[in-house]
Amino acid sequence: MELPKDFLHEIESLLGNDETNALCHALTETEVPTSVRINPLKHPSALPPTESEVPWCETGMYLKERPKFTYDPMFHAGCYYVQEAASMFIEQAYRTITTDFVPQRLLDLCAAPGGKSTLWRSLLPMGTLLVANEPIRQRAQVLAENLTKWGQPDVVCTSAYPEEFAPLGSFFDVIATDVPCSGEGMFRKDEGAVNEWSIQAVDACAARQWDIVQSVWPALREGGYLVYSTCTYNRQENEDNVVRICQELGAELVPIATQKDWGIAGDTTNQDLPVYHFFPHRTKGEGLFLALLRKTSVAPLFKEKKNKKRDGKQPAIKGGAAVANWLAHSNDFKLLRTDEAHIIAVRQTLADDVQRICATVRALTAGVLLVEEKGKKLIPQHALALSTERAATAFPSVELSTAEALSYLRREAITLPPDAPRGYVVVCYKGHALGFVNNLGNRANNLYPQEWRIRN
Repeated sequence: MELPKDFLHEIESLLGNDETNALCHALTETEVPTSVRINPLKHPSALPPTESEVPWCETGMYLKERPKFTYDPMFHAGCYYVQEAASMFIEQAYRTITTDFVPQRLLDLCAAPGGKSTLWRSLLPMGTLLVANEPIRQRAQVLAENLTKWGQPDVVCTSAYPEEFAPLGSFFDVIATDVPCSGEGMFRKDEGAVNEWSIQAVDACAARQWDIVQSVWPALREGGYLVYSTCTYNRQENEDNVVRICQELGAELVPIATQKDWGIAGDTTNQDLPVYHFFPHRTKGEGLFLALLRKTSVAPLFKEKKNKKRDGKQPAIKGGAAVANWLAHSNDFKLLRTDEAHIIAVRQTLADDVQRICATVRALTAGVLLVEEKGKKLIPQHALALSTERAATAFPSVELSTAEALSYLRREAITLPPDAPRGYVVVCYKGHALGFVNNLGNRANNLYPQEWRIRN
């Protein structure tokens, strides 16, 4: 791989000759490490062989080699997430925030495919709200899939542009902006990013990042935190934008505690800013820049419009009590209709917030999708099977072998043991739910989502 000459010139101006040579060697001559993060509510009974822990993330692990995750049912069950190690540094940002207060509402603005969102959800206490957003619809569907597999209930997945959140006023305690960037930090993994790189692209990305932050800024409360991150190295998209946010929008940079042996670099612009750079020749991972900012300005007030769908009375839910009992803590949840056929469960204490979000921006998923009503039939939904809130006694379960689990994930027909109960059954792999089947006796209808199936 040949790195662009303009890129080398820019990096040398930031790091000097020796550091630039070391970085170039790492980008062109070293292997990409593989790392995963364990779901703390779905402890896997086994992982691919691990090498060491990710030092800045309690649940992060480096693997000895990269396996074919597609063929590991544990991955599809949401027991772990494959995430680049540097990105897990947001855990340290969260720990810094919580020395001030515990966030109740967090927006992950540019969230697809879901690595940071699943980590935010694991860090946030139960009963707090995560809004995971991706404006591009196709990418938002992937985000929704990964959050569904993760299984935690207090999530709304949305597909909206930053300015669409402004009418919420100062709604969020934390807004995380992993903004689209020129991708210099991904050069080692993505040669396409190398080919697409240019000075003009860097400038365009920097301008776009500023527009994104400026557009969503009204939705962050005074005293709330902005987590600004990119996967690139240059100052235009990083330090320069961070300084501009402070000066023009009203914010202050907040230091994050790190350890020297982590190898994280600081400000590259000689301004002594408390910002954090991950370089592949210093840390075991790809490129990342992160800054934590506290908002000091007052957000403008927006008058909330009444929404008939939200404020109106919902049709009665057939068999609501029985459906609610599919949840382990049914009294903690409120059942809501998303349309004529589908019912979700959202936590009682978050119901107003969830409805407000759904009335303001386009929501793909919210809470736990419980059931589809088809005539007199109540069909349990895939999200319920994977949810950490599903009651263990709500449905019978059957353990699958590795071969059977992979057949299920391919959405192939499977046959359950003769003594398996008729009706809806949760199929599991090593104790972890993969989804539902409808057992008819001689065969079982595979209810795994068509769009999620393994295609090879």
